[in-house]
Amino acid sequence: MAINPRHLRSTSLREQALAEIRAQLVRGALKPGQVYSAAALAVELGVSNGPVREAMLELVSQGLMEPVRNRGYRVVSLGERDRQNIAELRLLIEIPSMARLAGSPALHARSDEFKGLVADLLAEARANDMNAYLEVDRAFHLGLLSLLENDRLTDLIGSLRDQTRQFGIHTLAERDELMSSAHEHAEILDALLAGDAAEVDRLMRVHLRHLHHAGWSSPDLAATVPGPGESAGDSAD
Repeated sequence: MAINPRHLRSTSLREQALAEIRAQLVRGALKPGQVYSAAALAVELGVSNGPVREAMLELVSQGLMEPVRNRGYRVVSLGERDRQNIAELRLLIEIPSMARLAGSPALHARSDEFKGLVADLLAEARANDMNAYLEVDRAFHLGLLSLLENDRLTDLIGSLRDQTRQFGIHTLAERDELMSSAHEHAEILDALLAGDAAEVDRLMRVHLRHLHHAGWSSPDLAATVPGPGESAGDSAD
């Protein structure tokens, strides 16, 4: 495992450590089932133990790590059924939640902010900076969902996204699709600002394709998720 301190940003030490450790989880540098100590990671990051321990506790709350008494924190290893359940929840909850934002006055009031995040995503994808891409991607999606003013919903989807991203974003990078994924954010934002809920729904299904590529769900799962105005029975032909 190699955590590179030069990637750390000018934010709080806890946020810096959290961003770096989360990125290492996605890249596979921190292996599922393995135990890592806060002290060892702190040395590699070049920071004190406290911020790293706080970051690892945050990852515990997100379901990505679990504490191991007197040893450190184990990277959670999810079974196939768990992965499929998480993917199904994302498709069932995240897609319609995003579609609800189509034409939202709150979104239009902050459109410049989200356009700026799209520009940042394109820049980070071009630079192949996985750490920065992950943080901007999270800010874009959870920032949009926060406009619904339902903290429980945002927290739930954030937790599910963090668990699937542990493999999904890495798969996009392996398939050389990081730039195309970045462009999809621009298309999603355009559809949201245009008030086209059906197009947002379609684009989100495409955007979540990495769940299938990473083996999180069956290839036809997204097709079985009801679109706007449909019932579950209508979509499962």
